[in-house]
This record gives sequence, C-alpha cells and structure tokens, in this order.
Amino acid sequence: MAYIKLIGILIIVIGFAFKLDTIAVVIIAGLATAFVSGLSVMDFLTLIGEAFVKQRLVTIFIVTLPMIGLAERYGMKQQAIRLVDKVKNPSAGKFNMLYLVFREIAGMTSIRIGGHPQFTRPLIEPMTQAAVIASYGKSDDYAEEQVKGHVSAVENIGNFFAQQTFAGSAGVLLVAGALTELGFKVTNVQVALASFPVAIFSLVIGWIWNWRFDQRLKAHFMKKEG
Repeated sequence: MAYIKLIGILIIVIGFAFKLDTIAVVIIAGLATAFVSGLSVMDFLTLIGEAFVKQRLVTIFIVTLPMIGLAERYGMKQQAIRLVDKVKNPSAGKFNMLYLVFREIAGMTSIRIGGHPQFTRPLIEPMTQAAVIASYGKSDDYAEEQVKGHVSAVENIGNFFAQQTFAGSAGVLLVAGALTELGFKVTNVQVALASFPVAIFSLVIGWIWNWRFDQRLKAHFMKKEG
C-alpha cells in the first residue's frame, strides 16, 4: 500500500496529458498525496506556507512587469520584425542567429514572448522560409522541413539556457532549493550568475551551428543545380 502515496504523480501525469489547468492539477495532486499520507489539512497548508517562504524570490517576477508592459505597449514583436528587416542579405542562418540573441535577452530579463505556438511558428518560421527564398530564389520540401526543425531548436536553446540566468525562474529556484536541502549554502542569485557563462557559450555554439545551417542549405541547392 506504500505505492498509494505516489498517487500525486499519477494525477499530475493525467492532468498534464489532458491539458488541464496546471496550478489546479498540482494543488489537487498535493492534497491527494497529503490525504493518503495521513496529513491533516492544516499540516498541508503549513508545508505549502513554509515552502513559499523558503522560495519567496519566486515573486521577483513582479519587478519585471513594468518592462513587460512597456515591451508590449511599443509592440515588441513588431520591433523585432523591423530589426530583422534592417539586416542586409539575411540568410536563414543569420536571421536565426539574430533571433537567438533576441531570445536570450528576453530570457535573461524574464520577458515571455510566447515560445513555439505564439511566436516561433507564426512569425520566425515564415520569415526564415522567406530568407531561404531570398537567398536561393526558391525553396523545396527538404529546405522547408530543415527550417521547421532548425527554428524550433533555436527557440529551445535560447529559452532553455537564458532563462536560468534570471534569479526568479523556476529552474533556478529548483536548483537552489535542491542544493540547499543537500547542505550546500547557495542562493538563487549565485545559481543565476553561474548560468551566465553557459548562456554566453550557447551563443557561440549557436553562431557556429547557424553558420553550418547556411552551408548545408547552400550545398543542397548547389547539388540540385548541378
């Protein structure tokens, strides 16, 4: 019967699979786990309160709200498009390198731009496809599929490595909390600062990767013409 205490994991898996409200699923999973473990409601609320106090830096995102509001007020997406339009002869690789820089800056400042469904798919991918056509005068199924995979990877790299440089991000809180529980005296700020070299390194690797992407497309179209 000890396995019944893992019911919270099952609830989370089912809730996420059916795309239910994340906060509601987590709270219900916590309540269910507390109930089968013999905890009272007051004990459960006490644990929640103590965890919040320990991780109170999570509320630091409030500081970024004015920045997010200004960015939206002045059309962040439109400004990004104008910035890209100013780049002369934007190849697919150059365009995505510019987007990677933009994505990492957004992650470092905790500005959420929507990710794949709201930004990458409807905006970055079509513009990259257009860059391919502008560079080679045409496109094909191979190039289109390569672009789809490439822009998705650029989004993941920029978002994953840069968001860890923000002291209030969930990943930083998780790492700092786990290390503290293990006896290491670290703060959220220390974890965030330690993530900066990784974010910079990802930009360097991203530059090389995007350059190779351009070379791969160039070789593909030259082979078709030959």
